[in-house]
Amino acid sequence: MPKTKFYVVWKGRKRGIFTSWAECESQVKGFVGARYKSFETYKEAETAFAGDYVHYEGKPSTLGKWKTARVKPILPSISVDAACSGSPGPLEYRGVNTETGEQIFRAGPYADGTNNVGEFLAILRAMDYLSKHKLNWSIYSDSETAMTWVKAGKCNTKLVRTSTNAMLFQLIAHAEEMLKGSKSFRVLKWDTDLWGENPADFGRK
Repeated sequence: MPKTKFYVVWKGRKRGIFTSWAECESQVKGFVGARYKSFETYKEAETAFAGDYVHYEGKPSTLGKWKTARVKPILPSISVDAACSGSPGPLEYRGVNTETGEQIFRAGPYADGTNNVGEFLAILRAMDYLSKHKLNWSIYSDSETAMTWVKAGKCNTKLVRTSTNAMLFQLIAHAEEMLKGSKSFRVLKWDTDLWGENPADFGRK
């Protein structure tokens, strides 16, 4: 038996939450500028409908699932994520306010990078931001590898240094130097199963 999905229509002939694609389709098909998305649970759909479509456009449907979870992430906090097209490939990373989704920083694209390198640099960038603003927030990442590197104080990447990714290796060296004398921040694992996609996710999966 197919699993029931819940469809949010922010803009269509009729706004609301619908329990079948047929109902949703009748509201959006042929409607110019229609805005809609499916969700796995009614609570997720309800949370999304109360929010703005712009926060869900091009994002995984589980984004924001944490808001309805019994155990929630620590707030306030910064969530970081990286996106890499290939390994190696063009790399970007960013950090957002976990609660609001507001982007705090974004960097890249950098040539010939890897996802774990991006996650490592994103965590260090978040630490730098919190230190400069004298904030004692937690940092969430979904990369256990990057978190291990941060704990060890060294980016143990197997990425080969080339003329095109020299900038990345400069950033890595700077990040490792920062770790030597930086204030300790709580770097925690984002629980994707419980909370859905990381709020900093680039939505390219």
